[in-house]
Amino acid sequence: MARPTRDVEYEQMLLSRHALVRRGRIRGEGGLERSAYILLGRIGVQGPMSIRELSDAFGLDASTLNRQTRAAMRSGLVDRVPDPGGGTARKFRLTDRGARLLDEERARGVEGLDRVMSAWSDDDIAGFAACLRRFNTDIERLGGRPWPRP
Repeated sequence: MARPTRDVEYEQMLLSRHALVRRGRIRGEGGLERSAYILLGRIGVQGPMSIRELSDAFGLDASTLNRQTRAAMRSGLVDRVPDPGGGTARKFRLTDRGARLLDEERARGVEGLDRVMSAWSDDDIAGFAACLRRFNTDIERLGGRPWPRP
C-alpha cells in the first residue's frame, strides 16, 4: 500500500500551481511579484534586516538578494536605514508604500481563501491552518531556517 505522503506530494504540487496562477493574475492587476511579496512578508514580521540576515533567512546568495532588494527599492517598497541596533550593516525596512501593498496583497489572498472555503466551518479552517503551520514548521526545522510568525 502506498504511503499517504504520495497523496500529500500530489496535492502540494496542485496547491503550488493554484498559487502561481493566482500570483500571475494579481501581478497583472498591480499586485506584488512573488519574490517581493515574500521579501516584504519576512521584513514585515521580523523588522529591518541586512543582506546577510536575509541570506541566512532565505538560503539565497547575496547577489540574488541584492537584485531583489534593489528592485524593491526602485519600486518604493523598502528603503535602507542604519541598523537600529547600532551595528555597521545597513538594513532594509518596509516603506509606508511597501507595508500598504503587503497588507493589500494579504487582504486579496484572504478574500480568495474566503471564496474557496466559503462552505468550510471555522473549525475546519482552523484545523487546516494548524496542519499547514505544522507542515511548514517541520520543513523549516529540517532546513534550519525557522520563519517568524506574527
